[in-house]
Amino acid sequence: MRANRDRWDELVAIHARSAFYDVAGFKAGKTSLRPIELDELGDVAGKSLLHLQCHFGLDSLSWARRGARVTGVDYSENAIALARSLNEELHLGAEFLCSNVYNLPEKLDGRFDIVFTSYGAICWLPDLKRWGQLVAHYLKPGGTFYMVEIHPTGLLLDDGKDVRELRIGYSYFPTPEPIRSESEGTYADRSAAVQHKTSFEWTYTLADVLNALIGAGLRLEFVHEFPYCVCPLLPGMTQREDGWWHLRGQTHSLPFLFSVKATK
Repeated sequence: MRANRDRWDELVAIHARSAFYDVAGFKAGKTSLRPIELDELGDVAGKSLLHLQCHFGLDSLSWARRGARVTGVDYSENAIALARSLNEELHLGAEFLCSNVYNLPEKLDGRFDIVFTSYGAICWLPDLKRWGQLVAHYLKPGGTFYMVEIHPTGLLLDDGKDVRELRIGYSYFPTPEPIRSESEGTYADRSAAVQHKTSFEWTYTLADVLNALIGAGLRLEFVHEFPYCVCPLLPGMTQREDGWWHLRGQTHSLPFLFSVKATK
């Protein structure tokens, strides 16, 4: 967890100046939210929204622009500092808190109409059962949990830079220890010089995710799967006019994203 936090602290500045995040466009009024979450979560105006693992807050602030009363949480001090700065500059009224997800009850009281998380978040969590319990803890009765995430199927494929064919590189089922990676650059800037190259990720099956929520007492509204990704997850993926990354030459081959909506 410390190695991951050190890496994310370093990545904040790299991501903030990347075309992937387009901070200048966001400041000019562009939303960082994508059609999936906008369509599936719907109207958030006037609702309280807790964003878990918010990075430096663009999605949190985008929800605030749509009328939500937003609290964003992330364990990177650099990320929260930038989120607060953007919030102050743009006068969006959000609040940001630096905390590990698991320590959040020690720092944050209250309940929310919506708990939200998205894109590349849960792989940094070593205990999905506790995560599900925290989601339920922060939801008001009748409240909504919504997530959109990288599909576990996409994460089992070999993502080595020299790979030219689809092949299994990782276990679909969780292993006793997290996967250790030594990464050059970042998904937002493959050529970026990064000092903290080491990271550790935990893998989960789709069943693990759903059972963590069901076990915490939430009722599933839907589970959806999508044949494209939010970033170039694998070598050979190309970005189309719709903004999503697809396997070259294939349209509906494998799921690379999934979404879940649940209620308390």
